Amino acid sequence: MTELALRRQSGKKSYLQVILLSMGHFFNDFYCNFLPVLLPILIPKLGLSLTLSGVLVMVMSFSANVLQPVFGYFMDKYNFNKLMPFIIPFGAIFICLTSLVSEFWMLAILIGLSGLAVSTFHPMGAGLISKVSPEGKVSSSISIFVAGGSLGFAFSPILLVYFMNLFDLKYLPILIIPAFILGFFMYSSGLSRQRFVNEQVAKNMHFSFRRLFKNKPLMFLNISMGIRAWVFTALVTFLPLWAMHQGYDNTSSGWILTVYLCGSVIGGLVGGILNDKIGYKKVILWALILAIFPTMCFLFVSQMGILIYVVLFLSGALAMAANPGAIVWGQNFLPDNPGMASGMMLGLSFGLGGIGTMLTSSIAEWMGLSMALGLTTALLIISVVLVYITPVNLPNKYKNL
Repeated sequence: MTELALRRQSGKKSYLQVILLSMGHFFNDFYCNFLPVLLPILIPKLGLSLTLSGVLVMVMSFSANVLQPVFGYFMDKYNFNKLMPFIIPFGAIFICLTSLVSEFWMLAILIGLSGLAVSTFHPMGAGLISKVSPEGKVSSSISIFVAGGSLGFAFSPILLVYFMNLFDLKYLPILIIPAFILGFFMYSSGLSRQRFVNEQVAKNMHFSFRRLFKNKPLMFLNISMGIRAWVFTALVTFLPLWAMHQGYDNTSSGWILTVYLCGSVIGGLVGGILNDKIGYKKVILWALILAIFPTMCFLFVSQMGILIYVVLFLSGALAMAANPGAIVWGQNFLPDNPGMASGMMLGLSFGLGGIGTMLTSSIAEWMGLSMALGLTTALLIISVVLVYITPVNLPNKYKNL
């Protein structure tokens, strides 16, 4: 076989692996986002308060997000990519079994176990995507990967709503089947045999919280993205409930969340494209600044009619436009730990957001849901300030920590 033919074959395999990783991200986030639709059903079924529902969100956020940097470190060092075909089915099984429980503590355990699949897949997938990307296509491959997850997250609520309208809650385990099909294709693709960190680098790698906490630019970026994720997570979690409080029916509430999340898909793609043109710091700054206005608009301006869907779409797009740039920025700050960096930007930030969402839920019981979501959105001002003072490139004094 000629060298040109080998390159073409390698390129086709790379594109196939990028698509499979993006599909994996789709289903990973698809199952991860069942909770907002299940909560309005589980709250009356189990007699849960808003605070307890916020605890469930925190459990999911901790297991699915906060643990990602730790898992990312161990994946960088020990190459756990052989687990790739089994991760999506693992998460699907536990989130679908929540339909069969009748106790709060059992529900929390199943949600926590399901979240572990997210903590494992995100750093692994984000690390692999740069390894298997076709030459010169790393940025576009990351955007496709991010868009895959955003699409799964976006269509999860409305597809689940229609499924629940057709079938009883006890039939939820049927939705495990696609996860096993995808797992088979991932096993056949060779993805589990890839390694994204040099073995010598991995051998000398040591996890250090001191190293991370002393890296001020990395901390500023992560806290800023954590605040952004807090706003995003609070809206995703409580938009269906907020819509019902505004008089929308169950199906319309599902569409409201789907429109918001579809906006996040487009925002992630556009943000990824703009990163190459004007730089990720500018994209993140302007996205955060502009996201405040449409979010406040749909929360507090009544009688918007069809315009509410336009404003929701813009709000979701601006909230997620910062995501691809944050991943690249974080990996630039930790070049020898791509899994850990991805885990911090994709996971730890959303974990902080989940913890914040529990606070939002408590405020909602005191001041009302619209006011609680509005106060949460106002925190984006702090996020803007932190991004503004974060340098684009890591200063030399932090490189040898």
